[in-house]
Amino acid sequence: MPIDSTHKIALITGAGSGVGRASALALMAQGYTTVLFGRRKSQLEETLALGAVSNTESMVITGDVCDASSVHNLFDEVNQRFGRLDLLFNNAGIGAPTVPIEELTIEDWQNVVNTNLTGTFLCTQEAFRIMKSQNPKGGRIINNGSISADRPRPMSAPYTSTKHAITGLTKATSLDGREHDIVCGQIDIGNAATEMTQRMSEGVLQANGVTREEPVMDVQAVADAIVYMAELPLDTNVQFMTVMATKMPYIGRG
Repeated sequence: MPIDSTHKIALITGAGSGVGRASALALMAQGYTTVLFGRRKSQLEETLALGAVSNTESMVITGDVCDASSVHNLFDEVNQRFGRLDLLFNNAGIGAPTVPIEELTIEDWQNVVNTNLTGTFLCTQEAFRIMKSQNPKGGRIINNGSISADRPRPMSAPYTSTKHAITGLTKATSLDGREHDIVCGQIDIGNAATEMTQRMSEGVLQANGVTREEPVMDVQAVADAIVYMAELPLDTNVQFMTVMATKMPYIGRG
């Protein structure tokens, strides 16, 4: 039997700000019980307070997606409290300093790989364990891919590499989840107005060496897209969706 939104459990990583916060609030408004995960407790609690009118069952859990034990404890707590998981939004991600590739430190490279790629893998692995065994079985995983999963920016090797890798992980997850009714899709976001994209208004280096301001869009458009993907039945999937500021340099970028 399908489960309606008021009985669905959603877990959002990086839920303390930006796309994660907007998506969490939109899912709460839709009736989802949401688990807000991230490193900064105060910001997660702010998200929870903003959505409290919609859903009082939602909860905050702090931790780091880079830490396998932290991720395991997160999913164990979700399973112990709710007994199931219907939606995982792998949203947590970071960038590296915008420097020439030969000046990039191994520490900066590894931090991005650990957060963006390994963190997504660890959460996906734990979600599979719950979704395969619950009744009714199955669930949905949405990965935050970014425009950079397809088109790089100058001096962005760590971020671009991990986001390209997320596309491969999304495809592998879709294939491995097929027989278990575990569905995986990817949302590639371009210039949603968040703390992370404030630099767009100050000017961003382009492929031709020019620095120029880029248009942004309301982050609510991304949140609405997440709700749309989440609400589809498990026999239907949006494999890849691009949501972007209409006039940003994407088509023709590079």
